[in-house]
Amino acid sequence: MCFLQDIFGPLPFRPVVISSAWRTSTVVALAAQMYESREFGAMPILADAIQDAGCDSEDVLSHCRDAGAPHVRGCWVVDLVLGKE
Repeated sequence: MCFLQDIFGPLPFRPVVISSAWRTSTVVALAAQMYESREFGAMPILADAIQDAGCDSEDVLSHCRDAGAPHVRGCWVVDLVLGKE
């Protein structure tokens, strides 16, 4: 089930919107690097960058900071940041 949450978002499935203001150059660069490399160790750093950009979504921030969650290509936060929704 953890992979499903990484791909589809919070359960039960709730739509989460990423504000365009949160898509700073730093946020987009971090997300793109993780997407391309398929290495998601920087998710907590992405959470900090999104929060610094004004994000207050607990779903987004807690997902990025969950050290026990598996993150894979198709991660809903990364995809939303990159506009792959």
